[in-house]
Amino acid sequence: MKYMLMVLGSQADYDAMAGKGSPGNPAWSEADIKAMFDHMNALNDDLAESGEWVDGQGLAEPRGARLVTAGADGSPIVSDGPYGETKEVLAGYWIVDVADFARAAEIAARAYACPVPEGAPNYPVVVHPVGQDVGTEM
Repeated sequence: MKYMLMVLGSQADYDAMAGKGSPGNPAWSEADIKAMFDHMNALNDDLAESGEWVDGQGLAEPRGARLVTAGADGSPIVSDGPYGETKEVLAGYWIVDVADFARAAEIAARAYACPVPEGAPNYPVVVHPVGQDVGTEM
């Protein structure tokens, strides 16, 4: 079964990782960044080795995202807002192919255990089935 594991974040988190802290979001040091990347790379390597890896990416900061709609002629209309009020956005994801939800939850818990600086937010990891029928039990 395939699941998407989604890591959440905010623009303030990206700013903090770039060394620009804010209230409730302390600036990350080079050691903090290295610890995060070491943790995530080890998780990625283990998933690839076990054959459970399908895809995974960290996403660029939210301020680089754009909204796209279509004009009457079907041509794209691109804007940089307005965005809905949101505290968190998708910061990265994995697509995994695992035996069941329990295994996906184990991987999500390991991702959640990624080290962050003291006082930094640590968001839950969202586990979402991919391509299953509506109403399918996990």
